Amino acid sequence: MPLTRRLTLLAFAAALAGCATSTAKLSTATVGDYRDTIDLSGKLSVNYQKDGRQESITGNFNWEQRPGAIDVALISPLGQTVATINVTPNSATLVQGGQAPRTADDIDSLTQQALGWPLPVSGLRDWLQGYALDAQGQRFRASPANNSVTTRDGWRLRFVEWQDPAAPQPAPRLIQAERAASGDITDLAIRIVVLPAA
Repeated sequence: MPLTRRLTLLAFAAALAGCATSTAKLSTATVGDYRDTIDLSGKLSVNYQKDGRQESITGNFNWEQRPGAIDVALISPLGQTVATINVTPNSATLVQGGQAPRTADDIDSLTQQALGWPLPVSGLRDWLQGYALDAQGQRFRASPANNSVTTRDGWRLRFVEWQDPAAPQPAPRLIQAERAASGDITDLAIRIVVLPAA
């Protein structure tokens, strides 16, 4: 795969670790330690099949979430910022080096236009804090004793490791998300590592 295409895919894949459909459309937890303001960084890897070929992408991300806005920096394995994403209640904007900004009403539309394969963008704001909406639309709070759920939109989540397993409500360190098929993409697996705060 050409390097430029790999970096483009990396950028969008990294968005998995820090995007949302639109802050106006995101669920808001009213229980536990859910926070509207967070700063996270981490690593992720994405594996999937498309057109009979196995594809793999790795990268890093920085994620800043404030009430009404999410900002994501997408970083190559060599440490270069390859894209930034800003999500507000009204729009999502993606900027890649040397290209004009791309804007859409929501980040789902924007990434679908660019990639043509699904990103679990609408749930990740919750997932990164150990929450999800289950298949019945009920609030799920992950814990070491209750660490897996199938989401409303068909993702199978497993919260594998924790920042501090002994905490009353531990924050996730390793999240694995899988989806069997979506369009021409099959066997999509995402591994997200949330790094501890500095």
